Amino acid sequence: MGSPPRANVVLKTVARLAVNNFFAVVAVAVAAAVVRQAWPVRPDEILDRMRALPPVHVLTAVILAAGVVKLRRMRRGRDVYLVEYGCFRPKACYRTPFATCLEHAHLMPYLVDEESVSFAMRLLERSGLGEETCVPDAYHYMPPDRSLRASRDEAELVIFAAVDDVFAKTAVKPADIDVLVVNCSIFTPVPVFADMVVNRYGLRADVRTVNLSGMGCSAGLVSVGLARNLLQTAPPGTRVLVVSTEILSSQYYVGTERAMLLPNCLFRMGAAAMILSNSPDSGARFRLGRVVRTVTAARDADYRCVFQEEDDKGNTGIRLSKDLATTAGYALKNNIAAFGPLVLPAWEQLLVAASMLRRKLLLMSGHGKARLYRPDFRTAFEHICIHAGGRGVIDEVQQGLGLSDDDVEASRMTLHRFGNTSSSSVLYELAYLEAKGRMGKGDRVWMISFGAGFDCNSVAWECLQPAAGHGADGPWADCVGRYPVQLPEIDKDM
Repeated sequence: MGSPPRANVVLKTVARLAVNNFFAVVAVAVAAAVVRQAWPVRPDEILDRMRALPPVHVLTAVILAAGVVKLRRMRRGRDVYLVEYGCFRPKACYRTPFATCLEHAHLMPYLVDEESVSFAMRLLERSGLGEETCVPDAYHYMPPDRSLRASRDEAELVIFAAVDDVFAKTAVKPADIDVLVVNCSIFTPVPVFADMVVNRYGLRADVRTVNLSGMGCSAGLVSVGLARNLLQTAPPGTRVLVVSTEILSSQYYVGTERAMLLPNCLFRMGAAAMILSNSPDSGARFRLGRVVRTVTAARDADYRCVFQEEDDKGNTGIRLSKDLATTAGYALKNNIAAFGPLVLPAWEQLLVAASMLRRKLLLMSGHGKARLYRPDFRTAFEHICIHAGGRGVIDEVQQGLGLSDDDVEASRMTLHRFGNTSSSSVLYELAYLEAKGRMGKGDRVWMISFGAGFDCNSVAWECLQPAAGHGADGPWADCVGRYPVQLPEIDKDM
């Protein structure tokens, strides 16, 4: 009884290898046929035949070959590398356990009513956040300090810490930076954060700077895509510094609209910095692969899913739709439709195509609708970093992609330890994988982020050099031994 299943597994494995390496198999077969045909010909005969060719034919062949090579290189663009990254690691004094949140809310009855407090606490308990997440100094005041000065102080704290961290890990100096990209969605002062970084680190006068805002939690991967486009056309050896953060101080919502209370409960302080280069000699740790961004803002519901506005009492805040997880699932579906064919093995793509054909034939014959095959992205990636936007978002992606709990462990643990740090969250997840010693040379990583608009971004990386000492000096240095933790079950009907 055991033989047929084993035979099926062997046949399936052989078929998968043949399909995934189709072009290699064909090339070997063609090469074998050519060698077989040419084998009776002696080397001196081959030279005589080559000498007999008209010079114009030889010259034409050389020019055509050189042109094909040149066009291929131009079309592919230069490879882009992640030299190093660093994350802000908050001190314990910024910690905000649930009891502190509850106490502060009760001490501010003039801002938040009891019903809103109860709602926020229920939300916190089922959010996936732990007791060690951190908020800026401004949140520890009663009422919260939403001043411009408080926001600048927070920005300088988290951004400078992340940039200091990435420079400390590499031989790259501030004077070596050619391009600077900074993203922060809501708070954009004058001068912008890019100028603040230039001033702090004394970057060169000819450094090119870009400051992105309003893109939400996807801005970090949007910045990676922008950096890639710049590096693929820049001279070899060009370096880009990317900084991702979200500043919370000025954004504390003081009203009672439940949909606008969600950001107060989910978002926490954080920042990350990356140094990217187009030089393979830069001591890079990751090679950038495919980058795909999908925007669904043409749909009204998606456009208003994450929306900054005033409530009926004039209090400004971010309204998060109750359909956020569903909207993220729709955006992801559109994104992987474009991303999948670029990264999935041929075998998986063949199975998808076969299921689509079967579905179409069944519809034409009136036999109902067949379920489409769900590709297994674990055949293309060893690690998946899903934006830690909330428990519901991670659940939606896990279910949609058919992932195991182990596959989403980095995302859930990042949400538990650091909360939703917005655009920097995927780098905290990458740091978790490295701190756990799970990243190996050649491992492939898929980063997924979602942002206001609504949009979904996918970025693929290949590990060239794992972190020394498992990233012992990263954001997880003082707590990785306690993870993973068991998250409490939640009542779906609450």
